[in-house]
Amino acid sequence: MTQGKTILVVEDDTDLRHMFSTALELAGFDVREASNGYEAVDSVDRHPPDLIVLDLLLPGFGGLSVQQEIAERAVTRHIPIVIVTGSHRDLAHLSVACVLRKPVDPDELVATVKRCLDEVEPRIAKPAE
Repeated sequence: MTQGKTILVVEDDTDLRHMFSTALELAGFDVREASNGYEAVDSVDRHPPDLIVLDLLLPGFGGLSVQQEIAERAVTRHIPIVIVTGSHRDLAHLSVACVLRKPVDPDELVATVKRCLDEVEPRIAKPAE
């Protein structure tokens, strides 16, 4: 379910950030944007999102630092993070929900965000009939 879910898109490339945001908005998500790591952490502190789409290569305070900052805090460590990167490094050591390699198709982004949100949603057991 996408209604009412807030996604924070953290990407320094303006065109890519807007493309990601537009695709997510068209899919029914509420979207906020940040162009660097400092804006991302500030946004998470003020209004924690339901999921973060995070570029690794950000100017200044990079994506890895943002991920670590969020993971270290009790109030934010539960927020799933979808890493988006052009790097081909092994990222298995990161504690993130998903990794997408650039170039990212908007439909692939939306599907990944939905899947990652579904994985963290509490499962409601159906009553026995």
